Amino acid sequence: MFWLVLGLVVFFATHSVSILAPGRRDRAVARIGEGPWKGLLGIVSLGGLVLIVIGYGLAREHPIWLYFPPTWMRHVALGLLVFVFPLALAACFRGRISDRLKHPLLAAVKTWALAHLLVNGTVADVLLFGGFLAWAVADRISLQHRPARPSPGAPARPVNDWIAVIGGVVLYAAFVLGLHRWLIGVPVLR
Repeated sequence: MFWLVLGLVVFFATHSVSILAPGRRDRAVARIGEGPWKGLLGIVSLGGLVLIVIGYGLAREHPIWLYFPPTWMRHVALGLLVFVFPLALAACFRGRISDRLKHPLLAAVKTWALAHLLVNGTVADVLLFGGFLAWAVADRISLQHRPARPSPGAPARPVNDWIAVIGGVVLYAAFVLGLHRWLIGVPVLR
């Protein structure tokens, strides 16, 4: 569990600089430049992600259960997860979806985390998915109190909504039909 917690702390620390110390990010970028700042945060964040993967894998070997979700909850989770990939793609392909939600990637993270909490009840699951849910909620709240930065991605066009929805549904189907098992080691459909 130590490696999972350490990985979460490192990963969320790199993703929370603007939440916890908004001026610090701007001062660091002014001092070393945007590219080096993003590169440094990217490397540290990747290290945190590696620790999360290792720690979660180790924790799954000896699970400590907090709750046992009912079997039917898998259907609820599958229904929620249909929205995750289109929302994530809407963050890159800006259109009406991203304009309406303002931060579709955070909506995708919250939906993904909640759906996984509904069907996974170990301590490691609650730390991992609950941590992502709490971070996404905190980040969304903090965005209301700090100046907006331009978001990268394709220029806003109506066709981008179709790209996000169709591409998202295709990615969802790929994950359900085998990609999740291949990447994560857990089949979605059992």
